[in-house]
Amino acid sequence: MSQLLYRLGRFSARNHWRVIALWFLAAAAVVVSSGAFGADLDDSFKVPGVDSERALQLLSDAQSEQAGTTARVVLTPTEPGASFFDSPAAVAALTDVQAAVDDLPNVLAVSDAAAAIEAGEAAALESGVFSPDGSVAVLQVQYPLVENLDITDFHNLEELVADRVGDPDVQVEAGGELFFTFDEPETGIGEAMGIVIAIIILLLAFGSLIAMGLPIGMALFGLALGVSAMPLVTHLYEIPGWAPAIGAMVGLGVGIDYALFLVTRHREFLAEGMTVEESAGRAVATAGQAVVFAGGTVVIAILGLAFSGVPALTGAGIATSVLVLIMVVSSITLLPAFLGLAGHWINRLGIHRRGIKAGDQPAVSPRWQRWGAHVSNHAAPYAVGVTVLLLALTAPILGLRLGFPDDGTQAESTTTRRAYDLAAEGFGPGINGPLLIAVDISNDEAIVGPLTAAIASDAGIASVAPPALNPDAGVATVIAIPTTAPQDRATVDTIARLRSDVFPAVLGDSPATAHVGGQSASFADIAERVSDRLPIFIVAVILLSFVLLTMVFRSIVVPIKAAILNLLSIGAAYGVLVAVFQWGWGIELLGLESTVPIVSFIPMFMFAILFGLSMDYEVFLLSRVREEYLATGDNDASVIHGIAGTARVITSAALIMIAVFGGFVMSDDPVTKMFGLGLATAIAVDATIVRLVLVPATMKLMGDANWWLPGWLDRILPTIDIEGETALPEPAYELGQHPEVGPVPVTSGGADPLSSRQTLPV
Repeated sequence: MSQLLYRLGRFSARNHWRVIALWFLAAAAVVVSSGAFGADLDDSFKVPGVDSERALQLLSDAQSEQAGTTARVVLTPTEPGASFFDSPAAVAALTDVQAAVDDLPNVLAVSDAAAAIEAGEAAALESGVFSPDGSVAVLQVQYPLVENLDITDFHNLEELVADRVGDPDVQVEAGGELFFTFDEPETGIGEAMGIVIAIIILLLAFGSLIAMGLPIGMALFGLALGVSAMPLVTHLYEIPGWAPAIGAMVGLGVGIDYALFLVTRHREFLAEGMTVEESAGRAVATAGQAVVFAGGTVVIAILGLAFSGVPALTGAGIATSVLVLIMVVSSITLLPAFLGLAGHWINRLGIHRRGIKAGDQPAVSPRWQRWGAHVSNHAAPYAVGVTVLLLALTAPILGLRLGFPDDGTQAESTTTRRAYDLAAEGFGPGINGPLLIAVDISNDEAIVGPLTAAIASDAGIASVAPPALNPDAGVATVIAIPTTAPQDRATVDTIARLRSDVFPAVLGDSPATAHVGGQSASFADIAERVSDRLPIFIVAVILLSFVLLTMVFRSIVVPIKAAILNLLSIGAAYGVLVAVFQWGWGIELLGLESTVPIVSFIPMFMFAILFGLSMDYEVFLLSRVREEYLATGDNDASVIHGIAGTARVITSAALIMIAVFGGFVMSDDPVTKMFGLGLATAIAVDATIVRLVLVPATMKLMGDANWWLPGWLDRILPTIDIEGETALPEPAYELGQHPEVGPVPVTSGGADPLSSRQTLPV
């Protein structure tokens, strides 16, 4: 592969304008095609085979309106202390709002609050529209199935509410499934700050404005192309609407990191005196091969989400993999074209004098060499201390609770949060997560009464609406209001109890069946499905890492150690998430007002992403250690040399990742905050105390056993040269820049019989 990458890098650098033009033409074609032929991203969250999906399917087959998407419009009189029972002006405004909502496109039905209150206070209370004290009214708005809607329906309702801001008679707010499906959190500020910090880090690392700009430019171009391609990708597999934001987070981070590795290697080859074309080709052949390996590992790991059993997770994995793949391809084609275009200007426009210039010979960092020696001399205390620290950070995972944040965690400035608070104040917290119970009564219609009574008598149920019967379709619908909020653990227990205890006790030998649906039940089912699949997924990913690292490093011990250390760093990130989001440690700093459960799919998604990213640093560090070990046979010196030669770049790359991921913590959406904090924490732990402390300490303690491999296994394993330099021709140097011979002519084919190349660290 190294020879192919070498030729590709040289070609891109030599024909830089052609390659850049091809990329821009491809990007334009994707953008135009996406606008003309792209499909809408999937906004459903279906999980085949779970009980909530059976409830939805039963209602859909019966063509029941309850199978569609719902929204809530919540109203309260503006006058303090007033209620709808004693304020004609508030009732008139309520009637007006109800009519306006009913006139919106695609609205199938709206609670008839006007008719209920006209019939008297008793009838109004019995309707379930008004709170017991009459201070709050909730209009349930019924829409068709989500696939028959689009974001226009959300905007129509949102604008209706916005037009009522400042109404002298009523306060109008809205929320519900329609908002969860289509209301995408605002992005931009956090991501922009992450990019700004990445720019500063690259500027300090390279000391050149041009060298800094190349990784940023390539990553932003790849990001724009990947996100624009999502409507086309969804023709192949349904991509959820929230996936591009997560994919952008990962794609931007890896794109800048991969470009950092390549630009660093390119500048060092230039410092040896190589031509720009030769340097770019060798950078792609060496660091680029590691990028292909690492990026391929990330893609494979994330595509493993297909085994989650949750289609939305599979779609998100595909979206993220597409973005990572684009970053890999642009790193080995577009970036060397930029390098060819920049030429020797890459080291100009500097901000300090530490930049690399022709004739310099890069060396290992004395500061990091001292650090490596220090860790090596105190290996046992460091190994024990860091392990204890990581286990302490991981400990909160024992209290991990999967679920989904409800609207009560949104910012108070949002209408969804205000609607949630008003409804909870008037009716109790369970009104925000009603349970939709679908009953198949095609062979036993009489079971509805006893079943409804049993549901109402459960301790976790606050109230039950009169059942809606559809004898022709053989379906009855019972809406039950829990006593607890949607994200509370008690609500999940209530759903489980209805399914395992209440329904079997009433149905007995009856041919009727009952299924609990609704958003709360759906989220509970997703959490259970992910919990069941997560251990298998983790084992599969670890086995994959073991096989890959065994082939790369020709060792049994190194892959086992890497798997354990990866588990420790990811476990620490999980523990931090539990401590912050579930226990509330410092949650105010994140802009949240209450604790929330860990979103059910985040642990699996994080593991897939972090496994691939941690492989980057593992391969980058250990490849240098192994290279030195093969040359000297001295394990201790090899570890110190590996740390000294790679720590600066690993640290810079990690800081960039942390900056990009940390920027997403500023999002208003709790889910995005979790992703950002979890990924930033894991990278910080992995690239610092794991890679730069625990790895060298354990390798020192294990000595030559690090590189043990049974002979029979060594014979059957394929050889992977991750650096890829052994298969390359001798390099071509600039006139007068040969490191040993002196002035020589520049060769065109890259073969210089007089040259004597030196292998240098990044």
